[in-house]
Amino acid sequence: MIEIENVSKWYGDFRVLAECSTSVAKGDVVVVCGPSGSGKSTLLKCVNGLEPFQEGTITVDGVSVGDKGTNLPKLRSRIGMVFQNFELFPHMTALQNICLSQMKVLGRGPDEAEERSMKLLERVGITEHAHKHPAQLSGGQQQRVAIARALAMDPIAMMFDEPTSALDPEMISEVLDVMVDLAKEGMTMIVVTHEMGFARKVAHRVVFMDEGRIVEEAQTEAFFTTARHERTQMFLSKILEH
Repeated sequence: MIEIENVSKWYGDFRVLAECSTSVAKGDVVVVCGPSGSGKSTLLKCVNGLEPFQEGTITVDGVSVGDKGTNLPKLRSRIGMVFQNFELFPHMTALQNICLSQMKVLGRGPDEAEERSMKLLERVGITEHAHKHPAQLSGGQQQRVAIARALAMDPIAMMFDEPTSALDPEMISEVLDVMVDLAKEGMTMIVVTHEMGFARKVAHRVVFMDEGRIVEEAQTEAFFTTARHERTQMFLSKILEH
């Protein structure tokens, strides 16, 4: 589904990604972890063309992301993206936020878009909040609206960029529960997160990044029990000791 081959990216003279290679098969859940500033979010944004990259290739379902002839808006409509800070339109209700892209990009009529949106709000457990604005919702509820909005586009894959890092501890589980359900349903997912419990429970593979490089990649249980690289072991010892 997603092929990343020798991808490098610079911000001026600073190399933020260095020869990164990995792949994600259909139905796979891959967790990307690592310290802040290691390039995790940047790699995710390169996959759906939100960030350009200077070297290497990224292919999504046979489409080359870096090709100048690629229709990036069309490609992005097939990859659901959930951000750290929700990115909802504050002047629209939850329902309107989910309907908008369906009508603008997919050409669905208002009735069809609303019916689909209500089903998705039910799926993420917040139908009673359909007509509330983001400011009237908790962080966890806003993030579930954002997930429903991404799912409304019928994506072939979902990307989550630290989806729980802006949430209060009590709200984290309600978002992770939705993501666990998606994984069980066979959704292809790349998740940048520090939630190691989620990774252990759901991920097929874990990718560890540091200083713009993919340092280690392994099947989930092997990653947590027999990490080979010293830098990975140090990261895990700090993040798991409590």
